[in-house]
Amino acid sequence: KKYPVFLSVMRKGLFWHYLEKSELRPTVREEYKEPCSCLYVRDKKALLFEVTYYKNRINFEVFHALTDGTGALAFLRMLPIHYIKQVHGEGVLSHEALRNAVPVPERMSDSFARYYTGKKKYEKQKVKRAYRISGIRLPDHRIRVIEGTASASQILQKSHEYGTTASIFLCSVLLRAIHAQMPKRAEKYPVNLSVPVNLRNYFPSESARNFFSVITVGYDFGKNPDDFSSVISAVKEGFAKELTEEKVKGRLNDLCALEHNLLTRMVPLFLKDISLNIAHRMAAREITMAFSNIGRVDMPEEMAPYLRQFGVFVSTKRMQVCLCSYGDRLTMGFSAPFVDTSIQRHFFRQLTEMGIDVELTANVQEGGKVHADL
Repeated sequence: KKYPVFLSVMRKGLFWHYLEKSELRPTVREEYKEPCSCLYVRDKKALLFEVTYYKNRINFEVFHALTDGTGALAFLRMLPIHYIKQVHGEGVLSHEALRNAVPVPERMSDSFARYYTGKKKYEKQKVKRAYRISGIRLPDHRIRVIEGTASASQILQKSHEYGTTASIFLCSVLLRAIHAQMPKRAEKYPVNLSVPVNLRNYFPSESARNFFSVITVGYDFGKNPDDFSSVISAVKEGFAKELTEEKVKGRLNDLCALEHNLLTRMVPLFLKDISLNIAHRMAAREITMAFSNIGRVDMPEEMAPYLRQFGVFVSTKRMQVCLCSYGDRLTMGFSAPFVDTSIQRHFFRQLTEMGIDVELTANVQEGGKVHADL
């Protein structure tokens, strides 16, 4: 009731896909399929999220058309709060812990439409074709998830030693992990990371719907040294260039321009799908993998005895890592469709070599064995 947009189903119109209210209601059930499995089935009237559990783990899976990582975590925060209330009674939690201060209309609002100004496009920096990760894929379109958990304070301390933030520090670790398994001939291509940016940090918004843009940060190992300090310095500069007020506003207007273009609005949906698919394929040539830091998850203090950690994974056709933290536990969730786990191994080994303790878990495959050489 507090997130009515999640009760929508995806419908196909003449000109656009759109969300339609439904009378369908979700049912909580025990985990029964692989993580990040398909939720949206074309032309099937079904909810675009589900809640499952495995032992003491709560899973919330959601189709990206409904919300982004921040909106998903806002919903997920409420699940254990209300679960603990049902198990232990209302007296165990304060009224403030049970209250969601954000009004329903604000959670339902379209912040892109609210902040779109229609100004001319900003000057984009041309991105070179990037190194693409390839390899043998897992059968049946499966996604392998590998989650590393480390001390957030250890990560921050090490980041501060290099004079930077945790995001820039871990981006740099990831870039070097990718480079460690690159063929020498592939060094003619830069390694580019797609980094989602939470626009709520730049525009006042409490919307539970999608409200993010993406920047590209990379490093050219063929032209620059491989040492950690050099990579961090370049990544730090890349973040600073891409996160200026002008570029943040420009990207928001770019994302909305297609929807507000009268000529585009009149193009039938099947032609839009074809053109957007081509555009997506061309854009994908500029990206090696995606790096997403959802940030810190804040929970009421009285929930601390019942919660261990939060984690995030994204379904992907290439490779992606998502970060979030709760208390002193920082989780780094890799999802990938590939058999090979060299990048994940190089990433976590760099951290352990720096003295950072890492606990690893992975999804179980055939025969109850974890197929991940870490």
